[in-house]
Amino acid sequence: MHPPLPKGRAPHFFGGRAPLLLVLLFAFALISGPAFAHAVAAGDKGYIQEITGVHFIPFMYLGAKHMITGYDHLLFLAGVIFFLYRMEHIAIYVTLFAIGHSTTMIVGVYYNITMSSYLVDAIIGLSVVYKALDNMGAYQRWFGFQPNTKAATLIFGLFHGFGLATKVQEYQIAPDGLLTNLIAFNIGVEIGQLLALGAILIAISYWRRTGSFWRHAYTANVAMMCAGFILTGMHLTGYFITPA
Repeated sequence: MHPPLPKGRAPHFFGGRAPLLLVLLFAFALISGPAFAHAVAAGDKGYIQEITGVHFIPFMYLGAKHMITGYDHLLFLAGVIFFLYRMEHIAIYVTLFAIGHSTTMIVGVYYNITMSSYLVDAIIGLSVVYKALDNMGAYQRWFGFQPNTKAATLIFGLFHGFGLATKVQEYQIAPDGLLTNLIAFNIGVEIGQLLALGAILIAISYWRRTGSFWRHAYTANVAMMCAGFILTGMHLTGYFITPA
């Protein structure tokens, strides 16, 4: 679905300041967090634990807030749309991602399916690595074939949904009105996703109009790949050093 990188351009890993700055910004954002991922704020958790019944607007707000601050989800989405130019193609991929994460988020919380949040977030980090390598044409060069990008977006969407589910379970939502509140949270996630996606599209669209896009497209995806590896490493470290 995306055009190949132009031939004759050397894949410089740090060919220019922009890619290096991207790597440093990603690393700073990840390291500066109080936890290895966007965790549940103490105030939000306390509020949710004190209420019962249906609270549609508050849960919708929490869903939007979680997605907008979820840099791992946004990195993956940025990779997905990096080489997509037509709105119908963007809509298809974003819809597949939404179906995936909505399904596992609601099912995981409603049926109390528990998984280690560290392991799930490590897989989400690997999804960023996968998409960056896909954008760089690595699979075609290494293995001689192109993975199904739509299927990959849906499958990784399922894992991103489990990541959302592990965060929602930290809220310890009361069973009274649970399904309605989960639907509200998911609607908020979609709203936050659309807002973030709009900002990403605007930024990429302006970048594509400059001569630097093709000069730094490869290195920008290298930066994205590095961020994914950093995420994965941090979450795996958290899994092994955190007491059971």
